[in-house]
Amino acid sequence: MTEDLSSAIEAARRGDEQAFREIYRAIQPGLLRYLQVLVGADAEDVASETWLQVVRDLPNFKGDGMGFRRWTVTIGRNRSMDHLRHHQRRPAVSLPVEAMTEMAASDDTEALAMQALSTDNALALIATLPPDQAEAVLLRAVIGLDAESAAKVLGKRSGAVRTAAYRGLRRLNEVLGRTSASTDG
Repeated sequence: MTEDLSSAIEAARRGDEQAFREIYRAIQPGLLRYLQVLVGADAEDVASETWLQVVRDLPNFKGDGMGFRRWTVTIGRNRSMDHLRHHQRRPAVSLPVEAMTEMAASDDTEALAMQALSTDNALALIATLPPDQAEAVLLRAVIGLDAESAAKVLGKRSGAVRTAAYRGLRRLNEVLGRTSASTDG
């Protein structure tokens, strides 16, 4: 399941940078995937805002590793909702492609694209689910929260989260089964 970060959290609260790196590395990938489904291409910006708040409020955090995951995801979800509300009021102006031709990438773009392809496909498939099912699947399967913790993030009963995650996973299985059958034939 998910690793227990309780000792790293305590060390990070005392200012241990290595412990904070450990927490960040354990939580950031799942958090980013979750936020990608909620806010799309702006997920990294929302994740940055989330971690800024986590750093600011970390000295006041009380709880264990699972509680920290839940707290971090709740902050991320709240930042996402704020972000979506803000952009509904002020639509984004798109940047013309020509403006990006001078921007050089320091990474191997092809390798990064190939590595992200399967993750992006999975997230895109999850994003096709009804919102309650998508969030339940992401919180349970990607972030690794238990039903009770996911329920607290979503403001629902744990049974409702379990049901939504089950229905979402069942629907994904059906879609994957149809996709597999259509490529086999």
